[in-house]
Amino acid sequence: MRFTRKVDRVSKKRYRSMEVIPGCNRREFVKAVGVGSAAASALVLAGPTFGQSPTPPPVIETNIAEFQKAPRTARSLPGPFPGKVVKVTDTRAVVNEKFDAKVIDEMVQKGITTLTGKNLKDSFRLLIDPRDVVGIKVNPVGPPLINTRPELADAVIKWLVDNGVPKSNIIIWDRFDYMLKDAGFTKERFPGIALEGLQTMDEAGNTWRGPDGKHLSINNFDPDVYYEAKGAVWTSDRNQKSEDGYLNQHVFNGDRSFFGKLVTKKLTRIINLAAYKNTGQAISMATKNMGYGAICNTGRLHAGLSLKVNTEVLAAPVLRDKLALNITDGLRAQYDGGPDKDAQFVYDNHALYFATDPFALDMMCHQELTAKRKEKGVNVNDNPQFTEYLRYAESLGIGVVNPDKMQVVKV
Repeated sequence: MRFTRKVDRVSKKRYRSMEVIPGCNRREFVKAVGVGSAAASALVLAGPTFGQSPTPPPVIETNIAEFQKAPRTARSLPGPFPGKVVKVTDTRAVVNEKFDAKVIDEMVQKGITTLTGKNLKDSFRLLIDPRDVVGIKVNPVGPPLINTRPELADAVIKWLVDNGVPKSNIIIWDRFDYMLKDAGFTKERFPGIALEGLQTMDEAGNTWRGPDGKHLSINNFDPDVYYEAKGAVWTSDRNQKSEDGYLNQHVFNGDRSFFGKLVTKKLTRIINLAAYKNTGQAISMATKNMGYGAICNTGRLHAGLSLKVNTEVLAAPVLRDKLALNITDGLRAQYDGGPDKDAQFVYDNHALYFATDPFALDMMCHQELTAKRKEKGVNVNDNPQFTEYLRYAESLGIGVVNPDKMQVVKV
């Protein structure tokens, strides 16, 4: 089997979540091609163009109207601070590739209190209830260079526990369970904290299928709660629906991308810890961490809907009404080659970004990262298609991204 990478950094960066070669253990595959190599990047990331189509994709009908009909609550997006983003910078956080947990904890405290204008205890009461079951959504893609840092999760957990949330009510989660371990999110590292992935492989890490040929994760998804995209199709050049690559992304066939039962039935509040990275001319941060991380059947969504998914999935009541806080981990950042790691574009950014409004957060970070790309000589396309999904969120009433209405506070 031959894999090649053809990349036009201006307009053809491509994305696919981790894929496993049939008959090849995932760990053996990573070892064989070499972590961080161009070959690894080609297999992991090659796939449907993500939000970079040279021509507008055909209009795909979704069930966004049904999401909009659901009554909103006091907890609904954009939260109590629409349009407000706080950036906390401390150069002590990362020194000689070592992350200082104490400094990161101080940054989290400063970010939360600056965002809310209250002390840590009152900030907690504003955003979380001690009886909540809190899910901490991390981004484990690209370790150890460009993923949510465990030290950041430590600081958030400390804030929750100090204010009355028992560890038994805190769950670190992602879509893929094996990625959590690869990024340092293990039971040994986080004693007393549950770790869950919506999708899993067998114990040997060889296949997504059970003995019956069906995806092992079918029962992890809620058949009653879904994002529907009629006619969106899988456009991979490896299109056989029997392949593990297809099952990796889709779990089911059909037009519906089901939400994980963890999200629909167990969690009552969610804290979103995104990583700071690009995906082609766009970014892969707060909204994408949730939009493509809470549902299955995503491979077919990239070509026809791409960035729009980030908005419409977050408009679903199961996320819209549960997402309490967003922190983008920009301690280390990547300005090109994303969303997986590419060492030549990684730099120490020493910053954390805070918002209850993930769309305002992404708009601020998009502008900042675009400026960094220009500074580094990357050919930047300023076409508004790369931020249209954020303005779309404002039209839906779940975010504020108009510069005249946004407030950016730098500490």
